[in-house]
Amino acid sequence: MRRPGCALHPEGQRESLAEAVRQGGGEVVDVSRAEALIWTDTGRADELRALLDTHPQIRWVQLPFAGIEPFVDVLDHDRAWTCGKGVYAEPVAEHALALLLGGLRGIGHYARQRSWAPPLGDNLLGAKVVVLGGGAITRSLVRLLRPFGAYLTVVRHRPEPIDGVAEVVGTDRLHTVLDDADALVLALALTPDTEHIVDAEVLAALPPHAWVVNVARGRHLDTDALVAALQAGTIGGAALDVTDPEPLPDDHPLWELPNVVITPHVGNTPDMGIKLLWARVRENVARFARDEPLLGPVHVELGY
Repeated sequence: MRRPGCALHPEGQRESLAEAVRQGGGEVVDVSRAEALIWTDTGRADELRALLDTHPQIRWVQLPFAGIEPFVDVLDHDRAWTCGKGVYAEPVAEHALALLLGGLRGIGHYARQRSWAPPLGDNLLGAKVVVLGGGAITRSLVRLLRPFGAYLTVVRHRPEPIDGVAEVVGTDRLHTVLDDADALVLALALTPDTEHIVDAEVLAALPPHAWVVNVARGRHLDTDALVAALQAGTIGGAALDVTDPEPLPDDHPLWELPNVVITPHVGNTPDMGIKLLWARVRENVARFARDEPLLGPVHVELGY
């Protein structure tokens, strides 16, 4: 088996990935000799574009995260592109489950109290949960929700069946599955079509006890509409690992609302993620060496 030359850039970041390249059967080389590029930064797209323009021999680029919004303008058809799609699904799905339970059971509300408080909360057991998105995070979350006996509806671009899901519908039917939902979970890719996919109209379609959980991207959710719905009590609450803007400013009204739980984009932390990315890089280097299909391919036309 040949040993493909792989460069890691920007230099000095995530050097542990060099060992992943070697264990995958590759050789860490200077970018001038590289067939493949492991991009180790979550941004710096202009620097990436300049590097590729200078080194057109690079045939494959591995991006670090599933979300590739910073790199959309850099994508091309001249080489293969892969990302962290599916790599971080398990920890993010676990976090979504924590936010679901914390929201429905009032954990955030009780954590703010300074004296014994009256009872509140709803069960996740047997709840009706609508999930926006049909990718790896959703599939992991579906598995985690099975013991709760929840009725699951998935809304996705291509309404193909998913094991363990009662109903899968297209995005054009989003409004039709919300009127009896106990929770709406956002776990989809951010594209121009999905920006503000949850707007004032979608929020108004939810029952007044329903919680919104977002572990995807902040711009999926119209923040002003969300604040208005929370203040008016037309939804039960929101549990957000991502926000728009992000980081959320200290004086933002979301911080003051009693029916909001916010975590600072920690569904997958660096310590969790580097081990998972390490395994993906090792596997993809091995596949690249064998001329096999790579994991986590980027759909250049779709932007994810």
